[in-house]
Amino acid sequence: MIHASAVRDLLDRADGARAAGRGVTAGSLYYEAANLCRIEGDLEGWTEAALGAASVHQFGTDPGQLPAHLHDILTRSLDDTTSARVAAALARCWAYAGHPTRALQFAERAVAHAHRVGDAALTADCLDAALATRWGPDDLEARRSLAAQLDEVAAHVLDPETRLKSHLWGLQVACEALDLPAIHRQMRALERLGEESPRAQFFAASRRLMLDLLRGRTDTAAHLTSVAAEAASRASLADAWMVLKVMESASAAQSGDTAACAAGAAAAEAFALAEGVTAVSAESAYLWVRAGRLDRAQALVHTFHGPVLDALPRDVNWLLTLQCVLEAALAVDDREVIGTASRLLTPYHGRAVMNAGAVVFHGVTDDTLARAAAVLGDPDTAGRLRAQALSTYERIGASWWRDRLESWRLPMMPDAAEAPDPRRAHLRPCPGGLWQVGSGDAVPLRALRGFGYLRELLRRPGQPVAALDLAGGGSGVVVESGLGEVIDKQALDAYRQRLAELDHELAEAEEWADLGRLDSVRDERDALAHEVARAVGWKGRLRTTGSSNERARVAVQKAIATAVDRIATIDEPLARHLKTCVHTGLSCSYEPDPSDTWDWVLD
Repeated sequence: MIHASAVRDLLDRADGARAAGRGVTAGSLYYEAANLCRIEGDLEGWTEAALGAASVHQFGTDPGQLPAHLHDILTRSLDDTTSARVAAALARCWAYAGHPTRALQFAERAVAHAHRVGDAALTADCLDAALATRWGPDDLEARRSLAAQLDEVAAHVLDPETRLKSHLWGLQVACEALDLPAIHRQMRALERLGEESPRAQFFAASRRLMLDLLRGRTDTAAHLTSVAAEAASRASLADAWMVLKVMESASAAQSGDTAACAAGAAAAEAFALAEGVTAVSAESAYLWVRAGRLDRAQALVHTFHGPVLDALPRDVNWLLTLQCVLEAALAVDDREVIGTASRLLTPYHGRAVMNAGAVVFHGVTDDTLARAAAVLGDPDTAGRLRAQALSTYERIGASWWRDRLESWRLPMMPDAAEAPDPRRAHLRPCPGGLWQVGSGDAVPLRALRGFGYLRELLRRPGQPVAALDLAGGGSGVVVESGLGEVIDKQALDAYRQRLAELDHELAEAEEWADLGRLDSVRDERDALAHEVARAVGWKGRLRTTGSSNERARVAVQKAIATAVDRIATIDEPLARHLKTCVHTGLSCSYEPDPSDTWDWVLD
């Protein structure tokens, strides 16, 4: 009786500490209860205590005596439900500690027990554990299959925790495949689930920031981090602080906040040293680079000399570690680490790199491999991989990553031809839906309709070309007369009034990071602004509608302006030249100054 009351007291105190977010305290109490139950032979109490300890085990840290407790319990358990729960916990324990091969057998055993029980929530939990053991760089197809099974099981379960696991794995796989529709679908599902559960809200806010940063948005970082922190507090998530630190550091790295980067790097380095977590050490080196402290980055990169990289376990952190180490090694020109890391990464070219659980996007392997190839004297491979990475970034809207890579140009090799003529400019299509654009070294950009219009004008300097001919691609176009004003003045005034109201609503939605409202307000404003622009011409005069000439003028002018703005992101002088010399209207032309000659490469 004394034993039972002592154990119950320890377990209640441990549960309370866990609920308050004090994971370390809870773990100590659970271990104390587990040891007491083991000595007394109390299998039920021992199981509850060990599972409690497993629930507060932090990802990436040493599991201590936890695997031994769980394994002893598993060998004694005769009940399928208990065996499934314990085997799943043991699988996660080893996977989180960086031993996925050791974890695999327990994950398979957990799923087998769960299938015999036939409980959907239990099966989902065991599939989640199985996914954690199949998180290495070579397991993507296995993750796809298991995530699909988990989705099928969770589809008819009301429990928010079960649905959360399904959506998180669905998002992870979608991010690895860079499947944008699936990413957005899983994000919206997480955000809806966040309305039911603070735990889900934490994951929704942190993954929304991942997606925003992928697209180059840092303005939502403070609000989303605050939302995640508050949700984590309500959900009592023991290891949420790690994710929050990563969110802050990733935002700082992209916004250029060197002080915050340095703080994040120092904290990560201290944690990596205390826990011996190689991946965090690599992330710290990357952050020191972003903080401008190459001396600190170099010291960490040096720790990866010798057999360290070849000996890395091929687990969830393998790609992340190599990507971050290679980024840092490139910054400090450590040829030994560049060579080893690029050799290991090369079979995985074209892969997206994510921090565990899609917390942060770390670019694509083609990006770092391109820069490594240039350093190692292979300009052909460097150019090919750079073009592939830029095409991927363009497709997924990863503007910060695209702009960073575009600013890096292939270095001239010692035996290379003389530098390209800065007055030679490229504007020509190439395979893969891309265009080579820019003066000097051309940059591959996603095709835009305006590039084609500009190219036709550049072929005929000084010659006017009808907008209708440009829009028709040189084919015969039937000219239709106008049918009167697009809208009347009263309607136009109402549109403008509503635009002013929408500007106010947009500012308010951005301030509160109300993402759902933000999208709807933007859609309405864009639609109204388009209508006003369509209705109003030069000096505010109302345009007539129905004219094919007018429609062509609007379409060509908009397409050329978009194309020139895109060129400005990679070659501002060239964009200024085009803005000055290209004239649009019902008739369009390229009118360069006779003294301002350019050698255009158009084919």
